[in-house]
Amino acid sequence: MQEKSVFTKIIDGEIPAHKVYEDEKVLAFLDIHPLTDGHVLLIPKDQVDYLFDLPDEDYRYLWEVAKKLAHAMKNAMKTLRVGVIVEGFAVPHTHIHLVPINNDQELKHGARRGDTPDEKFKEIAKRIKTEINF
Repeated sequence: MQEKSVFTKIIDGEIPAHKVYEDEKVLAFLDIHPLTDGHVLLIPKDQVDYLFDLPDEDYRYLWEVAKKLAHAMKNAMKTLRVGVIVEGFAVPHTHIHLVPINNDQELKHGARRGDTPDEKFKEIAKRIKTEINF
């Protein structure tokens, strides 16, 4: 059995997270080192290291939820777009970064922040949840 990823520990409630969406297959929560306010990580609940190793049905479902979340995030964060990053090196668990952006510079990984107060995370999570209608 493989070791639990940090994301599996979040799914199992061993590590807290600011969740914005959850169902039986996926979980979406705020990144603790966001590129911009409202940066969300969307993960499947099954721990699969590489996006393209997901079963076809799970792969399609993950992207369907990503699209719906992006619309909610765009409205909640009043942004021009929601950018997408899938690189998968930091954590051995498939994850999609959904990042509210107004320009391409906001997607640069060197811009990650780690100084967001918990109260701001709570407020952002609430704004995004309010816009979710699926």
